[in-house]
Amino acid sequence: MTYRLYGARRSGAVMVELALAEIGADYEFVRTRLGKGAKDSDAYLAVNPTGKLPALETPDGDILTESAAILLTLAERHPAAGLLPRRRGRARAKAIRWTVFVAAEIYPMIEIVDYPERFVEKAAARTLRERARARIRRRWLAVESAISGDPWLDVGGPSTADLAIANVSRWSTGKRWRQMNCQGIDAIATALSRRESTRSVWQSHFGA
Repeated sequence: MTYRLYGARRSGAVMVELALAEIGADYEFVRTRLGKGAKDSDAYLAVNPTGKLPALETPDGDILTESAAILLTLAERHPAAGLLPRRRGRARAKAIRWTVFVAAEIYPMIEIVDYPERFVEKAAARTLRERARARIRRRWLAVESAISGDPWLDVGGPSTADLAIANVSRWSTGKRWRQMNCQGIDAIATALSRRESTRSVWQSHFGA
């Protein structure tokens, strides 16, 4: 029963690989290069027509895309891993809420910070980048204020939300700003980097 994960180093596929590692599932990581001149681009479009990472092929041959959807599907398929609280209630709702928040409210803004020229003329790119980064930081502060576990988002962690938070928080925020303002978020990432089940995955992408 093997999954096939399409991704790249330090990409949004990291959260999915962390989930697979936490679950203890067999999987193959298919390193995929995208963009102009990348030899993998055309072949990958047959897997995911939107051309975005990650994508996950299940043992049944189904293709899953959208990071939050992949995480939540894996959590449902492998409930013993505890990536979502089993009982209906506050803890489960909280994990789903912040998984989706990171995927919908922060993840898409990264593209604007990294590639503002895709959205505006060159003369306006710097202003757009600065405004997008400021918005991302405000949203990370909202995540930070929701952390009630130690070191996880909630006392029952790690959950799908912790995996998404740790992965996406490594990008486009500014390491110094994050260290000063988001100690709880950094604690989640540190915990994953040291956790027996996820340590090797984290370090392969982000280092020790």
